[in-house]
Formats: sequence, structure tokens, C-alpha cells
Amino acid sequence: MTDQPVILYDTTLRDGTQGENITLSLADKLRVARMLDEYGFPFIEGGWPGSNPKDIEFFAAARKLRWEHAKLAAFGSTRHKANRPGDDPNLRELVAAETPVVTIFGKSWLLHVTEVLGATAAQNLDMIADSIGYIVDHGREAVYDAEHFFDGYRANRDYALSTLRAARGAGARTLVLCDTNGGTITDDLVRILADVRGSLEADPGAAPVTWGIHTHNDAEMAVANSIAAVQAGVRHVQATINGYGERCGNANMVSILASLALKTQFQLAPMGGGDLADLTDLSRSVAEIANVNPNDYQPYVGRSAFAHKGGVHGAAVAKVEHSYQHVDPTRIGNKGRLVVSELGGKANTEIRARQLGHELAGVLDPKELSRIIKRLEHEGLAFEGAEASFELLIHRNSPGYTQPFRIIDYTCLVEQRSGRELLAEATVKVEVGGEILHTAADGNGPVNALDGALRKALGAFYPVLDGVRLVDYKVRILDGATATAARTRVIIDSQDGSATWSTMGSDTNIIGASAMALADSLEYAIWKAGAEVERRGERHFTTTNGAPGEASA
Repeated sequence: MTDQPVILYDTTLRDGTQGENITLSLADKLRVARMLDEYGFPFIEGGWPGSNPKDIEFFAAARKLRWEHAKLAAFGSTRHKANRPGDDPNLRELVAAETPVVTIFGKSWLLHVTEVLGATAAQNLDMIADSIGYIVDHGREAVYDAEHFFDGYRANRDYALSTLRAARGAGARTLVLCDTNGGTITDDLVRILADVRGSLEADPGAAPVTWGIHTHNDAEMAVANSIAAVQAGVRHVQATINGYGERCGNANMVSILASLALKTQFQLAPMGGGDLADLTDLSRSVAEIANVNPNDYQPYVGRSAFAHKGGVHGAAVAKVEHSYQHVDPTRIGNKGRLVVSELGGKANTEIRARQLGHELAGVLDPKELSRIIKRLEHEGLAFEGAEASFELLIHRNSPGYTQPFRIIDYTCLVEQRSGRELLAEATVKVEVGGEILHTAADGNGPVNALDGALRKALGAFYPVLDGVRLVDYKVRILDGATATAARTRVIIDSQDGSATWSTMGSDTNIIGASAMALADSLEYAIWKAGAEVERRGERHFTTTNGAPGEASA
């Protein structure tokens, strides 16, 4: 089996949805399934049709689709101890799903056999054999998942092996050893794998099988254990996109795929239309569909996976990019970043500015800009999470830049009276092109009211702000030891339909920090619109007081 390619079996749609806060609608599941198929995964586990109506509907819809690369698998348990296979509702639903592959899980651990199922050891072996046999007799490819195998092996080696023999004897040709509780250490896992393979492959007249692995991440070893299993002879790997799954999650398919492709000589089963450079997009797209924020620190595909903050690192990467990177990020569709912070130096600042389209040479001294950044971060700002504020810092310290508006003063009031909803009101006085405007607005909170008052004042001068909306608002306490007097940092994410940007503010007053972040967000939108006009070679018209308005050709 040493020349057999490694087969990646994706179980995001089933095991991944068992993760807390991971919920996929029927439409979501079909979208993710289509993406996985287009990427080229050989196997996609669609769900458990015997457990819920949504999965029954999924397989009904899946029958109408054309699958380009993947074999679709239905998942379910062995028969109930009191049922004959043909009368077991679970097995009948598995066959009715009409998938080419059916994955059956059975008990390997006597604890589960006797205490959870309430069956005898002999009954469990019959349940495994009968269920696999029923699936094979109906013309399906049977994959057997040996649940809790490593715990079961440690408790009673001979019985755990007998469950695998029962499945193989009934026609299963893929035997998957599952570390269901996720607590097995790599050395132990490899040792058990070697014993299991040696024992079963030595059986006289034994049918050849493909060995599989299914790990969970409770000891944070799921990916390492999966890779080690492949190195030990396993050729079928089950995992989920982004490691979604119950408790601490499953093995992360994204990391497994990238590690096998980039760091080993093992061949992957043909991935059809998949390209390694599309892996970052796949990871983030699945996260978006699942309505989960992508993990910035996820290996290979995270936004911070190739981010460099320290000055020594930044200077080295500026000279030799791979000096602080274990792989080329573009190979998996990601990119390197230099983070601007107080820990960075001149190189970080200058290169990050260039990456954002700003050449500092002859305009602004990178050393001076770096000193300004360090001073501001000492005061509580953090440019690494607010690149729009960093760009504005460059402009504000460059000759010829005039801020489009200036906040002179503002007031925020919050009122709670018995029998009435909470009321927030803000008034703001701003200067635009020499003209002073004083406006007010209500809101569902002080920040919302302040945002409304600012837009009311600026909207007539800068119609581009009509398309800007705030999409996220984060508050970080910087020095919690001072309790309610703590300095806070506010980061605001904004969108205009074509781009998203982040700005920030810091103050001991949360409203003051919010006002700074809001002002930066609106100023950045105005600057961005003007820069786009200049890029297209168009011109601004001006309002009657000289402030720039909408662009015209």
C-alpha cells in the first residue's frame, strides 16, 4: 500500500456542523458541497440522513446534482441491537440516500458497548457485521469508522481488533481508526497503528483494506496525528475545513492538505479542479457561509499566518522574504504582511506603506513616521489592526494634505426613564472648508447617535458617505487594573460596497475613543473616493465653499 495515494475525505458537512456555533442551512450545505466538489475532494460526507430531516432533504437535493470529482457519502450508525438490518430505520435511510458511499460507525470500546448501547460484546460484533453487510449487499462502497478506537484498544486490545475484523469480514474495504475523544499522543497513536496493521494484515486469507484516520483536537494534536498516521501507512484521512467540529474541533483539513502537499513526498489522490493556490479562498469562503469569523491565526491561510511585526523580522523579510516564512504564502493563496507597530522599525513602516500604495521616499521620513507610531501606540493606539488609520497617518504627516473636516466639539447624552426605551442623542460641531456646522441626531446608543450627527453634518459636502456603513465595532480594555477608569481602544470596521477598512481610536473615555475611530473612518472614505477619481484621471468639482464634492468626468 506504500504507493497508494492519500485520499482526503471531507466531513465538514457532518462532523464539522457538530461544532458549537456552526450551523448550516440546507442551502448552505449545498453551497459548501459544491465548493468542495469543485475543489476536487475525492469524498464528501454529506450528513446523517437517519438523524434529522435537513440531511434527508440534502441527499434528496444532492441526487439532482452532477458531481464532478467527489463521491458523496452518507453517514450513520450500526443497526439497533433489537433490529434486523432490513427493519432498521437508520440503515434504510442510509440506503435510501442513494449515495455511492456509506460510512458506518460502530463501537470499539467495551465501555460504550455495555454502558451506552446496553449490548453485549457479541451483540456489538453482530451489529457491526450485519450493518456493513447490509450496505454492501445494496451495492454501496462501505467505509467503517471505528469510533473511540484508541480508547477501546487501550482498554481491551483484543476486542477492539475483533470489531475491525467483523467489519472487514462483512465487506468494508476502508477501516478508519477514530480518536473520538482527541486525547491520544502521537507516539501512542503510531504504536497502536503499527500493531493493528500488523495483526490484521497477518490474518490468513484476509482481504486487503485501506487504512484510515479520524482525529479530534482535544489535545491539540489532531493535524500532527493525522500526518503521523499517513507516515505510518494510513492512506485515507478524514477531516473538516478549518477544523470545525465538536468540543475543540476535528483535524483541520486545510492544514493537512497544505502540509502533505508542501512538506512531504506523499501523493494526494487526484483533486480534480483543485489548485493549492485556491486553498485560502476555500477556507475563508466556508467560514463566511458558516457565519464564523475566519481565524486570523490559522496556519497557512490565516491573515496573520505570514504577518511580521518585530523590527528585526521586518528588516530581514524586506531583504529575503523567506527568511521568516516556512513556505511561500502565495502557494496557498495567502500573502505576507508587515505589521506596523511600536515593535517594528523603519523597514516595517516603509514596506507596509509601499504595500498599501504609498511611497515615502521624498515625501515623509520613514524613521520619523516610525517614531510617531511608537509614541501613539504608547498612548493606546494600535495600527496593526487599523490600516486605514495608518494610511491617514501618512497623509496627515505629508506636505499638501488637508483634512476634509475637523470636529470642533460634540456632546453625547444617554437617557433612561421609567416606561421608555433607552434614548441616545448626540450633537456635533464640525468645520468643513471654513464653514461651521452644528447638527444633532438620535440613535440606539451614543456611538450610533454620534455617527448619525456626523453624517448629517458632512453629507451635503461629501455624498460618498451615503454609501458607507459601519459593519463591526470592537472595544478593548487596555489597562484593566484601573477598572472603570481604564484606557480603551475602539476599532471600527466600515464598508462602502467595494472595500472594507478598519480605523481606531483610544481614550480613557469610550465615547472619545469611538469619536476618533468614527472620524477616521469617514475621512478615509472621503480620501479613498478622491484617490480613485485621480487614478481614473477625472477631476473634482467643488462646492460653493471650496470643499470637494462628487466627482465628474
